[in-house]
Amino acid sequence: MTRSELRAVWESRISDCRTSGQSVAAWCATHQINPRQYYYWLRKLSNTEMPSPRWLEVCADQQPSNETDSCLQVKIGSAVIEVKPGFNRDLLADVVLALQTIC
Repeated sequence: MTRSELRAVWESRISDCRTSGQSVAAWCATHQINPRQYYYWLRKLSNTEMPSPRWLEVCADQQPSNETDSCLQVKIGSAVIEVKPGFNRDLLADVVLALQTIC
């Protein structure tokens, strides 16, 4: 397999993992891939140009409109982020960035 073919394979694998909703460990176990090898390629490819992240559709469940209890729940895989009125925008941006780099 040529280097460019191997790079394409790993770009596809990393994209598949990110869109699977599974943790890296669970995805690697399912696909019989060593997590160290996954992280090696993730680092290697993050130093090169990767496709831009895509926005996902957010579906909000209807909840009572009690202002003191209102919040937005963002679910990414098994992670759940609750965003309440008056939230810290910088903290939310840091958390989203961290989740993007994990999987």
